Amino acid sequence: MYWPVSLSLICGSLLPLATGSLAQPDEQSETHYAIMDNDWYTAGFVPYLVALDGGVKVLGLASDTANSWQPQAALHAVATLEAGNLSCIPVYSGATWPLINTPLRFQAWETIHGKLAWEGAFAPENQTYEAQGNDPTSGDPNRIVKAAFKEGFPKGRPRNSTSAANFMVEMVHKYPGQVSIYSAGSLTNVALAVRMDPQFASLAKDLATGSILLADLQSDINLMIDPEASKIALTADFPNITIAGNVANQVFPSQEFADEVLSVPNPYSKLFHDYYDLSFPFWDETAAALMVEPSLAINQTSVFLDVDTSYGSPNYGNIHVYQKALAPDGIREVNFVFQVDEDRLKQRIKHSLQYPKTCADLDYLH
Repeated sequence: MYWPVSLSLICGSLLPLATGSLAQPDEQSETHYAIMDNDWYTAGFVPYLVALDGGVKVLGLASDTANSWQPQAALHAVATLEAGNLSCIPVYSGATWPLINTPLRFQAWETIHGKLAWEGAFAPENQTYEAQGNDPTSGDPNRIVKAAFKEGFPKGRPRNSTSAANFMVEMVHKYPGQVSIYSAGSLTNVALAVRMDPQFASLAKDLATGSILLADLQSDINLMIDPEASKIALTADFPNITIAGNVANQVFPSQEFADEVLSVPNPYSKLFHDYYDLSFPFWDETAAALMVEPSLAINQTSVFLDVDTSYGSPNYGNIHVYQKALAPDGIREVNFVFQVDEDRLKQRIKHSLQYPKTCADLDYLH
């Protein structure tokens, strides 16, 4: 989850129609597909609902390790799809382990440089916390904590025909220039796809990634849980890169908003109302909305960006932003978003929750 970073996003529109739906992209325009990769959890379904509501054809969900371990996240993906009659969207398991990092290695770094406020899947194992209904951290990455499935434990399972990275590579070759890769957890799966196929990034339409910003702009658990993958993904040759950094901290939900969402009752509006943590801003949702409608960004600039992969550095896993004259070799120019249109963002989120798509609407998966 969290800290939106999105690459070469697609322009769209947000115009209320008399039918109560939102305007969709021009039917004559090129079809926009997406693969959505996240550390899914009980209330983590909003990004794929926003994408579907905006006319993006979601080809599948992938799971990664960030806030919790990948196997738990994969089952959350299956469970939340089942909750809203969207099981026609396949789920593919991603990499459980980062490229290099481990809980022990991460905690050793913290011993020297200080603990993070949020440690994600690398927080020490806490069985008491898990028994209270929280997702697992550290320990055995393959253990499943059923108490965390407030959306209901899934009947189905992820597809086992291929891996998440393989699926991404296959789809960008099938639909060159049309597939967004949304990654709101760690970037491990994206990095693996980049390394597996030198054409992968250039054939994708864009990459939209999201993660949590902590006290300062550069610190992020989704980057820091796999800094090496973050560097690979964020320096790959995607056509364009737009980073929505601290902007994702600007728009918060409220009890009034949650109550308004529930005024149109359905499984998703109920789960959102009951389980979305109102103390956090719309991190993942901002990334998804920018993927659908880049014009939500109303203030942005161009910078050069890198990820620190020096394990001994206090900035390990942090991003560094440069002006062109000072940029080191091997990094690239990106668009950095400072402000989004709050009202339009909330309108997109609310409409996607109140009028969610179902498999009956997704003819491309039939």
